[in-house]
Amino acid sequence: MTSNTIDAKMLSKMFLAGAKNLENKKEWINELNVFPVPDGDTGTNMTMTIMSAAKEVSALAGKEDMESVCKAISSGSLRGARGNSGVILSQLFRGFTKGISNYTEVSIPVFADAFERAVETAYKAVMKPKEGTILTVAKGVADKAKELAEEGTKDLGVFFDEVIKHGDYVLSQTPEMLPVLKQAGVVDSGGQGLMQVLKGAYDGYLGKELDLTIEDVKPVASAMSVSREAQEQVDIKFGYCTEFIILLSKTFNIKHEMDFKEYLESIGDSIVVVADDDVVKVHVHTNDPGLAIQRALKYGALSNMKIDNMRLEHQEKLFKMSEKENAEIQSGEEQERKEVGFIAVSAGDGINEIFKGLGVDHIIEGGQTMNPSTEDMLNAIEKVNADSIYILPNNKNIILAANQAQSLVEDKKIIVIPTKTVPQGITAVINYVPDLSPEENADSMKEEIGNVKTGQVTYAVRDTMIDDKEIRQGDYMGIGDAGILSVGADMAEVTLKMVEEMMDDDAELVSIYYGADVEEADAEELKKKVEQMNPGCDVELQYGGQPIYYYIVSVE
Repeated sequence: MTSNTIDAKMLSKMFLAGAKNLENKKEWINELNVFPVPDGDTGTNMTMTIMSAAKEVSALAGKEDMESVCKAISSGSLRGARGNSGVILSQLFRGFTKGISNYTEVSIPVFADAFERAVETAYKAVMKPKEGTILTVAKGVADKAKELAEEGTKDLGVFFDEVIKHGDYVLSQTPEMLPVLKQAGVVDSGGQGLMQVLKGAYDGYLGKELDLTIEDVKPVASAMSVSREAQEQVDIKFGYCTEFIILLSKTFNIKHEMDFKEYLESIGDSIVVVADDDVVKVHVHTNDPGLAIQRALKYGALSNMKIDNMRLEHQEKLFKMSEKENAEIQSGEEQERKEVGFIAVSAGDGINEIFKGLGVDHIIEGGQTMNPSTEDMLNAIEKVNADSIYILPNNKNIILAANQAQSLVEDKKIIVIPTKTVPQGITAVINYVPDLSPEENADSMKEEIGNVKTGQVTYAVRDTMIDDKEIRQGDYMGIGDAGILSVGADMAEVTLKMVEEMMDDDAELVSIYYGADVEEADAEELKKKVEQMNPGCDVELQYGGQPIYYYIVSVE
């Protein structure tokens, strides 16, 4: 295809094609996460961000003009932005559309200027830009576009092809810029997501046969409604969560382990098999637990057997969510305006109750497992009737979305306290002083959260090497503020080692929040061991109820 410009209709087609290509590749992009945690979500966040805009662009079909298409791309992505990668992507779109919205047709020089403006806008949105990320890839694309424009390139097909080739090259170099990427053997996931958008857009330009249908994406949705819709649409392929331990009585070498995993894969998914001396820990989702049990009995006796009906649990969860929504509707009376309000992002019944007990007005349900969008933040702000509102993101991947919401609110003073963990959020609320001004309180909270160390225990979803630690699929990992602190096959040992790494001479208080998948008795035993290891510290244990992370621990 040979042409020198594109119009609004073609821009719309290219954008939708880019969105669909990203959606098709999102799971692959998720798997590029450096940390092998079960909630790697770069691809999901970027997809939900761009699909929020795609819904608005799709609604313009047949009546596209450049200004309306640009507005749909910009506003849809800004409000739908989730996670750092999603916010940066939305800022790239924001800058890009500002660069072309006043034109009826877009030429190569205009594209080059728009790419440059996109990069400038995105870099400004990030307080401390880091090279080797989506920003670096975007800058490489913009630089190549400028070079081609200055060389007098006329054909848009040639222009797009060369820009994408250079973007792929820059992406391939990201491991050389960020050692953690190189050690994990991956390129930057956000940069890969951006390249998939550009490649899909190029396919749209070339006229390839594409399905551009955008389905069931709501650009405006609260955290609860998003969560409920996701729950309702879940298709549980394998109904029984099956766990047990094999007490080995026969040889179980690497070949046996691989054969056993291969068999489990033939009858289910979500498989974890961890061999440790004379025992093997097994987890599988399947429709026939008996088949997994029969095969396991070939290797030895079984213990700690646990089988849960996930379909039944799913229906019970939907019923509880419905009850909760109805209760909120019944109590949704207009509140009297007050001076100060608090919004916290949280996941887990116990942690939610802690925040509410400390005076937080509104909980946005989410966190590491589901990053709330800018729109979720705006909906929460609307519900809190206060002159000044503090937002506690409690996750480093949510801070940018909170900042973006702050920039869109004019009738209330929004103060984002950059809390990166739940313990930091709890500390921030505790240190609020009513007699101080909002600015003084913000400064005080920021100082106090700097004194909180946080560790979180979860499991690995793949084999990898991080921070010079060899990690096997199914291992437990203790993740600190700056990296992996401990790894192993025993949850308690990994947690204790993580706490040991977090301690210093100034430590006075250790707070342990145990998750939904931890028994209270096991948590109590862990607390006793932490007390024995640190006789000079107070140790507190509280039920957090958080998913995915077995323990969240803070040291102050």
